[in-house]
Amino acid sequence: MSKRLTTQEALIFVMVMASAVDNAMNDKELGRIGQLIDILPIFDGFDKERLIEVSRRCADILAGPEGLDIALEVVRDTVPPRSYDTAYALAVEIMAVDLSIRPEEIRLLQMLRDRLKLDKLTCAAIERGAVARYRAT
Repeated sequence: MSKRLTTQEALIFVMVMASAVDNAMNDKELGRIGQLIDILPIFDGFDKERLIEVSRRCADILAGPEGLDIALEVVRDTVPPRSYDTAYALAVEIMAVDLSIRPEEIRLLQMLRDRLKLDKLTCAAIERGAVARYRAT
């Protein structure tokens, strides 16, 4: 990669990977990415006009040999350790939008958890929170 990513760009990579892992980036997931960028403090100052550019950069990496591994390494090396749980939470949030989690999405979460060395209890709490947020009455 020619230019080092910012933390915000790396977190967008996480959301793009979460949306793309099942080969079905849908409008709900893409809309949620935009909403999260608008409302979360970690994205303060991010120029939303750059979202497509950053998403394409991620897609280019994913399309290459060992793309997923490289993208996960980039995320690990760019996001500060104190925000690893935020990265995981963003992935879960994007996956939860369509109210179903596919096996390939679960595998990505496992890979992200392992790469970021997150403990299972933290991950379970994040996942449980998403279940509660998206539960219908």
